[in-house]
Amino acid sequence: MGAAKDPNDVLQTAAGWLEDRRSVALATVTTTWGSAPRQAGSQMAVREDGAFVGSVSGGCVEGAVIAEAQAALKDGKVRNLTFGVSDEQAWAVGLACGGTIAVHVEPVVSREERDLILRTQEARHSGQAVVLASALDAPESRLVFTGAASTDPLANAAKAAARADKGEAVQADGRDWFLTVFNPPLDLAIIGAVHIAQPLATMAALADYRVRIIDPRGAFATPERFPGVSLVNEWADEALRASPLGPRSALVALTHDPKLDDPGILAALNSSAFYIGALGSKKTHARRLERLATQGMSQQQLARIHGPIGLSIGARSPAEIAISILGEMTQILRAG
Repeated sequence: MGAAKDPNDVLQTAAGWLEDRRSVALATVTTTWGSAPRQAGSQMAVREDGAFVGSVSGGCVEGAVIAEAQAALKDGKVRNLTFGVSDEQAWAVGLACGGTIAVHVEPVVSREERDLILRTQEARHSGQAVVLASALDAPESRLVFTGAASTDPLANAAKAAARADKGEAVQADGRDWFLTVFNPPLDLAIIGAVHIAQPLATMAALADYRVRIIDPRGAFATPERFPGVSLVNEWADEALRASPLGPRSALVALTHDPKLDDPGILAALNSSAFYIGALGSKKTHARRLERLATQGMSQQQLARIHGPIGLSIGARSPAEIAISILGEMTQILRAG
């Protein structure tokens, strides 16, 4: 599940610099007010020579943050900075009005801190959901693996942040911390290489999903119809057994054919997928529920299926239906 190197990936780049024995400071947006350019959790990594990757303000205050990061690398102390973004500056980065951001700058100075950043990147590379908890009063961080059971307040707060997919400031153990969430990529499994799947695959990729289209019919799932999309020419149950759905996964069944859709839906119902949707009318969906009930699915499990699929926006064309599907997926994902 490891990802290719991305020069714009802040933690990946920081880990590479640390492996090359360079000095690095991490700057993280911890709080925003008003129409701030970047949301809480946005990061920059700054090297001792001023090289940087990432953004905390879209360009408004990066210069000041880089200077503070270089100073932090010299004295080993954290900085908690507050910047106001004026309306004029906001226009320069594409916003209608300004806001205020708080930025935590942490020098990665000790061997333990360096090792922690490298471990965090290794966990991301292996596809694990992790949270980096940074103390706001000292250069101290903790790595929280969100899949492990714990009674520790900080660990439980980290799990909640990972579920919400949102960085946030919390208090635990009598101290202030900021939780930076590193979740695995979103995953969309589409059953059926049909016409709606074409715009949906493109739109979902733009929304940062890793898309795979599952269809045993070779004439449908072709690179010509789906350029650049991962195609799996297997039955859905086989494909999902080889690459299971997880809590960051969505499954969309589009074929109208029970032989193709039902095995995949059954696999999704027995997984932790956050979204399961199936194309079809109300009558089609009612018959689908009857079939799945005979396969041992409970009413609670069946209630997880969104059918008819998508938000009710009056969609007609394949692209409009794809928008309604992706909109509903986003609504469910962000509802936590």
